[in-house]
Amino acid sequence: MSKENSTNKSTKLLNHIALSVLDLAPIVVGGTPADSFRNTLDLARHAEKWGFNRYWLAEHHNMPGIASSATSVVIGYVAGGTSKIRVGSGGIMLPNHAPLMIAEQFGTLESMYPGRIDLGLGRAPGTDQRTARALRRELRSDDQEFPELLDELRSYLSPSLENGPAPVRAVPGEGLNVPIWLLGSSGFSAQLAGQLGLPFAFASHFSPDYTLPALQLYRNYFRPSEVLDKPYAMVGANVIAADTDEEARFLATSQQQQFLNLVRGNPGPLNPPVENVENFWSDYEKAAIDKQLRSSIVGSPQVVKEKLQAFLDITQADEIIINGQIFDHNARLRSYEIVAQIAGEE
Repeated sequence: MSKENSTNKSTKLLNHIALSVLDLAPIVVGGTPADSFRNTLDLARHAEKWGFNRYWLAEHHNMPGIASSATSVVIGYVAGGTSKIRVGSGGIMLPNHAPLMIAEQFGTLESMYPGRIDLGLGRAPGTDQRTARALRRELRSDDQEFPELLDELRSYLSPSLENGPAPVRAVPGEGLNVPIWLLGSSGFSAQLAGQLGLPFAFASHFSPDYTLPALQLYRNYFRPSEVLDKPYAMVGANVIAADTDEEARFLATSQQQQFLNLVRGNPGPLNPPVENVENFWSDYEKAAIDKQLRSSIVGSPQVVKEKLQAFLDITQADEIIINGQIFDHNARLRSYEIVAQIAGEE
């Protein structure tokens, strides 16, 4: 993690910060997971060419529209098909796993692709309760579970954190520099990341109301560490860019339908866009979806540039990670290309 000074608030512009990609490896209607993986690698190669900083994949289970359930496997696939972009998890849901296994998996990835692997960690199950039990998890509800698991994981990667010789060792993993990020959609992980001096990524793309309070908590609780001497915050943004506002709004209806299916408890593949999404939901459903997606940035290049800059002005983030749930792969590539072009402008 770089310890470069953050840009002054009055002058921080999009071309002063890193932009990254969050890929949910969408399975579209009529497509297969194999198609999704091919599209993921193609997007990653383009993102690398366009100058994006990192490419993260997310752990979700029992979700017919998301192919990245075996997250570390997909990370290896993407890292093996690219050459320099950082690749990682956004995130691994640590309570679903034995910390030793995550240390070994990411130690293996770091050994194969040195200096390119990130380990972003979340504390939610990434699924429903029934599926969580199928993952062989003990479903604890106390706030100490995640910090305990995190301490155990960090001790495998950095045995110096332990007081004595480690009876169990992560091989590979032990002694390797695998940057750990804490991810969150509320204040818990923000505070913990600050106390531990770790970088923090906030899920603004689906929890916009808590963005600023969480960032304030992180910065207020931050303590310098061997990892960072000052806070480093990344925020998520849904961005759907196209050559015209009309086209972008049309493409965005796929994401709106996806959230509608979640509100109805019926997740499915990513649907093609529709001309009038208003015909698909009730007033209550529309309000619920608008609340979650209200920070989404949808539009032509100039609109996206203005709204991304406004988002940066408000959050003063050190990095923005872009999620783009778009049905057509070529349109998705074009959206990220527009974002890259915007970021490169003076």
